[in-house]
Amino acid sequence: MRASPSQWRAPLPGSRGFVAAIVAAQVLTQIGAFTLPALLPAYIEGWDLTKTEAGWLVGIFFAAYVPAVPVLLSLTDRVPARRVYLVGTALTALSHLGFALVAEGFWSGLLMRALAGIGWAGAYMPGLKAIADPLEGAAQSRAVSWHAAGVGIAGAVSFAAATLFDFLAGPGAAFLFGAVAAATAFAIAAAVMPRMPPRQTGTATGALLDFRPVFRNRRAMAWIVGYTVHTWELTALRAWGVTFLAATASRLGAPDWMPGPAVLFTAAGLAGIAVSVTGNETAQRHGRGRVVLWAMGSAAALSLLAGWTTGLSVVMAALLVLLWNAAIYLDSAALTAGTVQAADKNLRGATMGLHSMAGYAGGFLGPLGVGWVLDLAGGDGVLGWGLAFGHLAVVTLAGLLIVRRLGRAG
Repeated sequence: MRASPSQWRAPLPGSRGFVAAIVAAQVLTQIGAFTLPALLPAYIEGWDLTKTEAGWLVGIFFAAYVPAVPVLLSLTDRVPARRVYLVGTALTALSHLGFALVAEGFWSGLLMRALAGIGWAGAYMPGLKAIADPLEGAAQSRAVSWHAAGVGIAGAVSFAAATLFDFLAGPGAAFLFGAVAAATAFAIAAAVMPRMPPRQTGTATGALLDFRPVFRNRRAMAWIVGYTVHTWELTALRAWGVTFLAATASRLGAPDWMPGPAVLFTAAGLAGIAVSVTGNETAQRHGRGRVVLWAMGSAAALSLLAGWTTGLSVVMAALLVLLWNAAIYLDSAALTAGTVQAADKNLRGATMGLHSMAGYAGGFLGPLGVGWVLDLAGGDGVLGWGLAFGHLAVVTLAGLLIVRRLGRAG
């Protein structure tokens, strides 16, 4: 006999059902996030954008996220995460709807993308905190890893989904799909998230945006710096990868058997999830510091090489991009799990807020930096792509040096 709605009970926080429900909501919230990068070549042409303007359209999502997330996530130390999360998913749905129906050029598109960034600030880390708070130790680390995997899967699928809906009914349909998915995430969260905050062993008594105790936590700061560099490089590749492969295919031609750039990026993202989960498990066995060293060193080397392949071979370009993407993903879950475990339990919201704020500041600079270098180098020629992707190696290696110094100090 089926249970009536009044008999239905939400899964308990910390249970597998609860973790699965929140991960599903995160997938639905995130699945429209990379619609614009997937369709960026068409928008560059249709809206007559410079490469720098295109970088702004992608990067403003992260720039808007940065000031919003410390406020919204620190609030979760004081009020139920549910309230913040529902606001975040609602704004995400509204932003996609606005991009589909209202945006007509650079400035209106910029506004909708900024709204999406604020929405994600209310959903991403508050959702992760809702999962992490009731758990400890290995169970917590694995839940964080699966949360990262779910978000990564959604980001990967968003490229293929955007291309599919664009093919069927135009770019507006792709953004409408993102709006419906985010609205569904809102409904899931409303059903399963607890209305009361979890019990704490202490109380968050500092000022709402007082991050000084977090800055004094050297272990947490090491992982935060690592995540900043990770997001800087990942968003640069995600923002421009489809455009890079499309330009390479246009220049050199692509074999008939080769999938399109958006499909390749979906495959790259899905492979990255497996790499991310594997990286976190490896970190638990062999140490996070060692995994971060392998990941950042490999990513820096591949970023130096990838851009130049645009003048050599479209197959080689795709292969280098796939390998580079995997290297970036290797330390993804390990870095976030490191911050969660290094945080003072009663300041976990503030610590994760700084983690996310710093990471997404890098996420803003990555796409903008690639676009700016492309314009500076005269467009999407071999020199432009070589420098645009290659300059990221300097960022990655500088970040690695800081991570290792802070790690030793902590």
